[in-house]
Amino acid sequence: MTRKYIDCREIPGESRCTVTIAADSEQALVAVALQHAVARHGHQDTPKLRQQLTAAINTGAPSA
Repeated sequence: MTRKYIDCREIPGESRCTVTIAADSEQALVAVALQHAVARHGHQDTPKLRQQLTAAINTGAPSA
């Protein structure tokens, strides 16, 4: 199974967040990234945000 990740540095915004979240499934990854976006960045849980997070998914290992 190929690992998937979202690198918060790749998401446009003003917070300059350096968190990278990884998981084995897109569903698990989006769920955790959504929690991060709401708790850390103050976003609202909306279908649009979920879409943006899904679009930000990368495959493989994040770069250091």
